[in-house]
Amino acid sequence: MTGIIAIESGKLNKTVTVTDKVLESYGSAIYLSIGEKMKLKDMVYGLMMQSGNDAALMIAEYLGGEEKFVEKMNEKAKEIGMKNTVFKNPHGLDEKSENYSTAYDMALLMRYALSDSTFRKITGCKKHTVKTDEKTYVWSNKNKLLYTYKYTTGGKTGYTDKARRTLVTSASKDDMNLIVVTLNDPNDFKNHKELYEYGFDNYSMEKVFDKDKIKIKGKKVYAKDDYYYPITKEEKELINIEYKIKDKKTYKKDEQVGEAIIKLGNKTIHKEKLYSKK
Repeated sequence: MTGIIAIESGKLNKTVTVTDKVLESYGSAIYLSIGEKMKLKDMVYGLMMQSGNDAALMIAEYLGGEEKFVEKMNEKAKEIGMKNTVFKNPHGLDEKSENYSTAYDMALLMRYALSDSTFRKITGCKKHTVKTDEKTYVWSNKNKLLYTYKYTTGGKTGYTDKARRTLVTSASKDDMNLIVVTLNDPNDFKNHKELYEYGFDNYSMEKVFDKDKIKIKGKKVYAKDDYYYPITKEEKELINIEYKIKDKKTYKKDEQVGEAIIKLGNKTIHKEKLYSKK
């Protein structure tokens, strides 16, 4: 969350001067020095690749101060739909404050972050070299899957005394993008690989809604997009589409008049907006 907020700030190429706030950092770090100057973008690399808690504090300090930054984190969590998450600091350590989340919420966050091309580049980076006015850093990504599983596209390792080993990763194969999240898992890298293999072997991306095949008696409507969803061969038979159209005598051209509700059995998996052709 700290990384994506920094990226969305539009200030990645600005230079950050390290303040004495960095002295509050503990745990894993990239070892910034007071007075050292580093680009915000490079701090995000250090944050994501090396779990730099000092980088997290400096990012928050630079972007409005820790208190305001944490407010932004929680606002963004609500926006994404992370209903069971509370952020209390920008680095995630929970010994002194009750950061709280779930595997599902972390998956939602990763999906959101991966929609940004800069985030994808940083989270998938294996090696990054940074020169500041004081020293040179060479970082290798702590996400071992980037080196051992060829479909891996990114991720982030984590550890706290309460959550133990945590890992969020992403992988892509045959136009299907998957995310795996494990909490309190001592064999996380092995389990992530096995879960990806299961997903890629048993699921495929299928077009479950075709915008060119909408048939509603007496109504001329259209949708702007097709919709694809990962399903098994057996699940193909369970896809059904319900159409809900506003009951009006006349419609304006291109007016939103309803939606196509795509279901897998009884579960709604997507709603596609429908518009009037005339």
